[in-house]
Amino acid sequence: MTATNHKADVVVIGGGLAGIAAALELLDHQKSVIIIDRAPEDRFGGLARKSFGGIFIVGSPEQKRAGIRDSVDLALRDWISFGELGQRDVWPRRWAESYIAASHDDVYRWLKNRGVTFFPVVHWVERGLHQPGNSVPRFHMVWGTGQGLMLALIEKLHTHPRKDRLQLAFRHRVTGLIDSNGRFTGCRGIDESTRREFTAIGENVVIAAGGIGGNLDLVRSHWYKPWGEPPENMVNGSHPEADGQLHQIVADRGGRVVNLEKMWNYAAGVHHWRPEHEHHGISLVPPKSALWVNYEGRRMGPPAMVTAFDTRYLVETICRQKKKYSWQILNWKIARKELAVSGSEFNHAIRDKKRIAFLATLLFGNQNLVRDFVDNCQDFVTARSIDELARKMNELTGTPDVDAGLLTEEISRYDAAIARGPALHNDDQLRRIAHARQYRGDRIRTCKFARINDSNAMPLIAIREFILVRKSLGGIETDLESRVLNDAGEALPGLYAVGEAAGFGGGGIHGLRSLEGTFLGGCIFSGRLAGQSISKG
Repeated sequence: MTATNHKADVVVIGGGLAGIAAALELLDHQKSVIIIDRAPEDRFGGLARKSFGGIFIVGSPEQKRAGIRDSVDLALRDWISFGELGQRDVWPRRWAESYIAASHDDVYRWLKNRGVTFFPVVHWVERGLHQPGNSVPRFHMVWGTGQGLMLALIEKLHTHPRKDRLQLAFRHRVTGLIDSNGRFTGCRGIDESTRREFTAIGENVVIAAGGIGGNLDLVRSHWYKPWGEPPENMVNGSHPEADGQLHQIVADRGGRVVNLEKMWNYAAGVHHWRPEHEHHGISLVPPKSALWVNYEGRRMGPPAMVTAFDTRYLVETICRQKKKYSWQILNWKIARKELAVSGSEFNHAIRDKKRIAFLATLLFGNQNLVRDFVDNCQDFVTARSIDELARKMNELTGTPDVDAGLLTEEISRYDAAIARGPALHNDDQLRRIAHARQYRGDRIRTCKFARINDSNAMPLIAIREFILVRKSLGGIETDLESRVLNDAGEALPGLYAVGEAAGFGGGGIHGLRSLEGTFLGGCIFSGRLAGQSISKG
């Protein structure tokens, strides 16, 4: 069967946010581009299209209107602290410095100029626990979630003044890179819709194919060794195309791949009841007022397990248990106010830009969301008593692990701490809730010291939660022009890597932890830098 041949100035492998940002930059500089994407066209936009749509920005108008005093120096200090970046982390530090300094003009303003708008209240996440995190709120939510972000940028591609210089090839799987006279000039692979071979030839190649999170076997092989063996059961919050094949292809051709043991996973994953791929998971935003217990019903910590402070600590704590999954125990009242999902799929009001509906969920809670999960998600159980709840938890797992007496004791102790009143609250979780509620962005979404075993808030709910694999913090090492480097630190001619494929810049811009919102921002920033570097070269 005859091979299909494509030609353009630049071959971009991957149609997610980083690849699209690179393509827009290249079109702006009058370059012709072909985007090679393994996914079908209806998934153009990649994982970013499914995301919550939060972007880390320093010095935004939204911050200033809220009286939040931020600075590049403060943000860099937080970044280095939270990621535990040392002097050996040369490229991650350089990338962090560059991103933070440019986030307002090269990410925020660039998006605003392309029709992307932001929610007026900035979210405050990853505040830090043992390592100081975000000193101030920096998580800027796109109005329309990640879907709105990607649809806006895809529209800019389709309506670009030089759209005749853009080619899109979907369901194309890359199996190798092509070089000519010592320079990377294209790729080869299979068109999975026709089973024909194809080649795509240009003057430069940009790898924008995502991370390794879609390949759970590869995740396990690179598991962070200090945590012991990886969990037996994990859910996948990435997508199957993020299988690490391009990382291996680049490594085989002399590129340096680093830090793959550094992952940004989430602690509160549940099974999707409409799975699009194997082990498809949903990432819950863990309710702050829920009691987080291990597989036996024993409360974990100290420090208390509370979201928005240190996601890595939550994952690590669960992974140190004998059985590496957990439960959150709450009631209907807490769930109605606090249960949330990270992503565009279940945030209908924000995704569809329905302001009144969104305000209603803030004021009155999201009863429909709770009902949807209780009725459909296999990891939710409800009961009218703690004994009944423990029985149903054990029925779900098929083991007698949950000790009803222990669970009752843990809940009773927590509820008694609440009953003593705020002046006598000496529970770490209650202190963190009080701290969170001081910020208006959290106050409206966090209960004011809600007891678990409350007859007026029934039924009780237990959520079985698994580690959800999401993002790769490591990847292909690159310089500040997104050029792929070899083991000697030299740029490979014609080869670039951007977005998650490059650890969001430099092979691991974050270090051990992310301040959140830095993934989408890193995709835009690294993609634009690749486009600029190619265009000026």
